[in-house]
Amino acid sequence: MRGSHQLGVRSRLLLAVVVATAIALTVGVTAFNVLLAQRLSASATSLARAQAEAELLALRVVKGRLVPVEGPDEGRLGTPIWVFQGKRTLEAPPIAARISAAAATLAVGPERSLTVDAKVRLYALPITSKGARVGTVVTSVSLDAYQATKRSALTGSLILAALLLVAITLLAWWILGRALRPVSRMTDAAATWSEHDLNKRFHLGEPHDELTRLGATLDTLLSRLAASLRHEQLFAAELSHELRTPLARITTEAELAIKRERTNNEYRAGFQAVLQSSQQMTRTIEALVAAARQETGISRASCDVREAVRTAVEALTPTAAEHGLEIAFDLPSAPVRVAADTELVAQIIRPLLDNAVRYGSHRATVQLHSDGANAIVSVADDGPGVDAAEQEQVFDPGVRGSAAQSAAADGAGLGLALARRLARSAGGEITAEPSTAGGQFTLSLPLA
Repeated sequence: MRGSHQLGVRSRLLLAVVVATAIALTVGVTAFNVLLAQRLSASATSLARAQAEAELLALRVVKGRLVPVEGPDEGRLGTPIWVFQGKRTLEAPPIAARISAAAATLAVGPERSLTVDAKVRLYALPITSKGARVGTVVTSVSLDAYQATKRSALTGSLILAALLLVAITLLAWWILGRALRPVSRMTDAAATWSEHDLNKRFHLGEPHDELTRLGATLDTLLSRLAASLRHEQLFAAELSHELRTPLARITTEAELAIKRERTNNEYRAGFQAVLQSSQQMTRTIEALVAAARQETGISRASCDVREAVRTAVEALTPTAAEHGLEIAFDLPSAPVRVAADTELVAQIIRPLLDNAVRYGSHRATVQLHSDGANAIVSVADDGPGVDAAEQEQVFDPGVRGSAAQSAAADGAGLGLALARRLARSAGGEITAEPSTAGGQFTLSLPLA
């Protein structure tokens, strides 16, 4: 149930955009209103100071006393103004006692401002004559208009921020939907292809952005799936091919044992044939498993190729005897070690030797030597050989060369394909030498 509550990519991206936008708008609205409040406060203070300076021009000092140049009510435009000489009040407007008391506190001291109840801004400007302080002018400015402006600005900025957040959310939802739509289509297509057609690809070209990289990744995954499926099918075909002969022998011996009475020696020979066939099946399965382990890098075994050659020759000797053919092998005196399991190497050599036994006339030869970097195993016969045009085709699964048709040899055409695949799983290679004077196949495996 945990997965049902998880958000999709589009929702998570949208949530990130909304959160980031909300934080940015909050910071912006807060900064705007703080700066606006500071500017409005500075504007109120400047206005109060300008009024105090204007009032200062309307006063003069006569014998140490302040005397108005004009009448006390002229040119003041209704602005509350206090004039103090020392602490004595010369002029005072009819205003609330709390504000008048606050103005009286400014009668002494430096030039400064004072806010009363967040409604009135007072400004005190000292009056000097010949370097000596004579008195103080205090003016008053109402802050109601400024407070109304701040409230309107806060309300407006909050509404604008909310509208912007809604608009950005809707726009981001639309943009993310369009941006992720190709990803969704590619995902659906890849899922469909993985079930029905592994040969289809997106082919978006050289990866240069996230979308093309995703396409290349999905193409790679589909290729791997297709390769895995082909590998599985090939494995099944190879297994069927390799197990068919020993299974046929076991079936034949069982049928003969059921149909008629046999002597003890005949039963013993039959059971011996069944045992050999079952051992051959075991070796085949072990070789295919070893190849799989080799391909995945799990196996770290090594072996002496001489032992693998002997094992392969021993397994094919009875078949060669049935065909009236002799198997000869030439092995070096010193070990030749490769990084592969003995049974795997023997299973690589066996199809080559089996091919020589099937198509050879009188003799098959196996030679082993080292060129310093690789172990080289050559398997030759005196049969019709491999045509130059079929040099690579004979390794294709299910393909049999013209020599097989002319010789009327049985087989499914999978032995050489299996041998090459097993050789490549061990880092080696098998090649066919074109010739009409006899077949020759060469196996090379890296030395351990």
